[in-house]
Amino acid sequence: FSAVFSELKKINKIRTRGEQNSPETLEMQLATMDNLKRALRKAEDAEVNRFGSLLPFLATTGNTAPFIGLFGTVWGIMDAFHGIGTSGSASLAVVAPGISEALVATAIGLVAAIPAVIGYNHFVNKINVLTGEMDNFSQEMLNIVQRMSRGN
Repeated sequence: FSAVFSELKKINKIRTRGEQNSPETLEMQLATMDNLKRALRKAEDAEVNRFGSLLPFLATTGNTAPFIGLFGTVWGIMDAFHGIGTSGSASLAVVAPGISEALVATAIGLVAAIPAVIGYNHFVNKINVLTGEMDNFSQEMLNIVQRMSRGN
């Protein structure tokens, strides 16, 4: 609405500087509608960009956290095998610290990834809904302006 209102004010200011008594031509009406469409598209794009600005962070977290957890798992298992090699025995006391580190690393990766993926999907859906609503509003706004310009 603000984009259309600002554009209409600019167009009105330009027209009042021109000839006062000349009727508005079809060409002028089409140019006005084109200007309004561009202003609306620009405003929609700016809002969608603003809404989606943090989505890459959620996507990156959701995609990389399991691999970071997997790396920690591998590291913990390697540590467990190193403990076995150093002590010469495979007792629970030797293996448990490395395996527990591996499980903790896996859990941390999943604790970060699962909410990030859920949040990403939630916000992508919300952005899609809002984009549709903005598009519907834009079309209705253009219809109203067009009706008013025709005097209906």
